[in-house]
Amino acid sequence: MGTLRIISRSGERFDDRREAGQLVSRELLELRGQNAVVLGIPRGGIVIAREMAQALEADLDIVLARKLRSPGHEELAMGSVAEGGQVFLNDMVIQELGVTKDYIEKEKARQMAEIARRAEMIRKVRPKVPLEGRTVVVTDDGVATGATLQAALWAARHEQPKRIIAAMPVGSEDTVRRLAEDADEMLCLRAPPFFVAVGQFYVRFEPVEDEDVLEILKEESLRKVGK
Repeated sequence: MGTLRIISRSGERFDDRREAGQLVSRELLELRGQNAVVLGIPRGGIVIAREMAQALEADLDIVLARKLRSPGHEELAMGSVAEGGQVFLNDMVIQELGVTKDYIEKEKARQMAEIARRAEMIRKVRPKVPLEGRTVVVTDDGVATGATLQAALWAARHEQPKRIIAAMPVGSEDTVRRLAEDADEMLCLRAPPFFVAVGQFYVRFEPVEDEDVLEILKEESLRKVGK
């Protein structure tokens, strides 16, 4: 199990994702100038990741990983697929639910199709950033069940980074503790005792569209060129 840091159990709301990203960054300032990579989980996580990448002088990218949904329990991940086509399976879940190979293959195809759709848009704007040997920070705007974050952590680990940090503005404490097993360090700014949904902890929680994600990644490319 990785190191777990829960900064507060406050239920205070963030103004928006930008503020949340800035506050999380303050807890990771030791990474500034260390050639780290910040990976945002689409879509809301990319707004958090932008703020963190700027504060930490890190590279910004998106993590294109999707959970494989268990039959009858869509929030429960039986595994994940990554942008490069890698498949990660949770054998315990598969055995407990009696998931068939046919179902796994069909679910993999569905999720790979969505990854391919997003990759076609995104990689024209922002080529994939290599993770091997680097410190990688994976972030989102919050974590409830944790299935998508787990998929992202599994995918990042496959690329052999030096260190993986999961950094969240807010999350369910039970979920955060469980996911700490999949990272070298888990940082959660706020883990309030009464957690229903991520959006309840933001004053403004507007939808983030594909166009917003592309604009952020275009800005990142320009920021790198300007250095």
